[in-house]
Amino acid sequence: MEFLGFDLDFLDVRTWWLAAVETARPRLMPSAAVVLLAVVSHGIGSRTLARIEKRVAKRTATVVDDHVMRFLRTAVPPSILVWAAWRLLIIWALPTPASWVVAFWIAFLFFPLSRLVGDLLAAAESQLMAPSGATLDETTLPLINRAVRIVVMILGVVLALDRLGVQIQPFVAGAGVIGLALSFAAKDTLSNLIAGVLLILDRPFQVGDRIELWTAPTETGTWGDVTDIGLRATKIRNPDNLVVVVPNNEIMQRDIVNYTMSGEHIRLRIPFSVAYESDVDRAKEALIRTALEVKGVKPEPAPIVILRSFGPSEVNLQLRVWIHDARARRRVADEITERVLLAFAAAGLEIPYPKRELYIRREETAALPPG
Repeated sequence: MEFLGFDLDFLDVRTWWLAAVETARPRLMPSAAVVLLAVVSHGIGSRTLARIEKRVAKRTATVVDDHVMRFLRTAVPPSILVWAAWRLLIIWALPTPASWVVAFWIAFLFFPLSRLVGDLLAAAESQLMAPSGATLDETTLPLINRAVRIVVMILGVVLALDRLGVQIQPFVAGAGVIGLALSFAAKDTLSNLIAGVLLILDRPFQVGDRIELWTAPTETGTWGDVTDIGLRATKIRNPDNLVVVVPNNEIMQRDIVNYTMSGEHIRLRIPFSVAYESDVDRAKEALIRTALEVKGVKPEPAPIVILRSFGPSEVNLQLRVWIHDARARRRVADEITERVLLAFAAAGLEIPYPKRELYIRREETAALPPG
C-alpha cells in the first residue's frame, strides 16, 4: 500500500493504530477532566474577579486595588489555561514541552507584573508624596517607571531561562560589570538621585516653604520659596523672581534653614546701638513702643530688649520681636528700623558714631642766651 509516497503495509498501520489506542486509552479520561476543570475554573475565576471589581474596587477611593484587580484579570485566566496545557503534556508524557510551557508562563506573568509595579509607583507618588508637596516631574516619573518595569521583565526572562536549564551566570556577571561601569560614569547623577529620594522621605522642606539659599547671584536675595522638589535637583524662587536650581546632593551636605516649617510666626532679632551718654532705659522703652506700632508684630509674646555688649563708642542693644508672617520678616525689620531712627531723634537719644578726641601738646621754647 502506497500513501503520499510511502509504502505502508496494512499490518503495520493496524499495529500503529492499536499501539496509539492503547497509549491514549488511560489518558483520555484524565485529559478530559483537566480540560473540563480548566474551562469551569476559567469561567468561575473570570466572573468572580469581575464581581469583586464591581463591588469592592470601584467603590474605594484609592486606585491601588484597581491596579491589583487589573493585574489579576490579566494574569489569572491565562494562568488557568497554561496550567491545563502543562497538565495535559505531563499526562501524555511530554516533559520537555511541559517545561517550555512553564517557562513561557513565567515570562508572560512578569509582563503584567511589571505594569502593576509601575502603576503602584505612580499611585504612591500621587497619594503619598503629593500631600507633602513633593512631586516627581513629567520626565522623572516615566523614567523611573520604565526602568523598574524593565528590571521586572528581565527578572522574568531570567527565571524562565533558568527553568529551561539555560546557564544564566554569564549574563548575570556581564550585567554586573555593565552596572559597575555605569555607576562610575554616572556617579554624580546617582548621588543626586539618592539625595532626592532622601529629601522626599525625610521632608526637611516642602513645596512652598521658605528656606535659606547658599548659592545665589551677587546682589540678590539669599532666601527663596521652594517651587519643585525633583529627584535630581530642587528649584527655589528667590525674591527677585530668579529660579535657583540646586543639586540635591549639595542640599543634603548643608544645614537647611527653613523659616516656615514650624509655622508662619517667627522671632526677629534686630540690633541697635546708642551712645554711652544716652539713657539706656529710655532707649529700651522707645524700641518696644516703636516695635508694637508696626503691622505684623505680635503683642504676645511681648517684645523685649536686651543689652548685648559694649563697643568702642556705643552700647549694643538687641530688639527681639515675634511676627505673624515669616515671609514678611524683611519688611517688618525694615519698618521697625526706620521708625526707631525717628523715635531716637525725637527722644534725644544719640546714635553713636566713631569719635576721636585730639589733644595737642604745646611746649614753650626756652630763651636762648644772646650771641
